[in-house]
Formats: sequence, C-alpha cells, structure tokens
Amino acid sequence: MTDMRQNTDERMGPGAYLTPEEAKEFHKIFITSFLIFTVVAIVAHFLVWNWRPWL
Repeated sequence: MTDMRQNTDERMGPGAYLTPEEAKEFHKIFITSFLIFTVVAIVAHFLVWNWRPWL
C-alpha cells in the first residue's frame, strides 16, 4: 500500500496519470508529430496551389 501511495504522489495534479518524466516524453512525441503533420500539410498546400491556384 505504501508503494502505491508513493507512486501516485509523483504524479502532478489531480487526476494526472503520468509522472513528470512520462509527461515530458509524451510532450516530445506530440510536438514532433505535430511538426511533421504541419510540414506535410504545407507541402500538400503548396503542391495543390501549383496545380490549381485558388486565389
């Protein structure tokens, strides 16, 4: 029981399910995937603009 209490005390905020290290790792992956998605979207828009300009 003590180990369980100690483990939950490491978690930040009420209802938090990640330790600070896990949260940093998740944030790093999230930001990386968001940047990749943004680059792909920009390239796709550029290619469509070259094919059929909309302005």
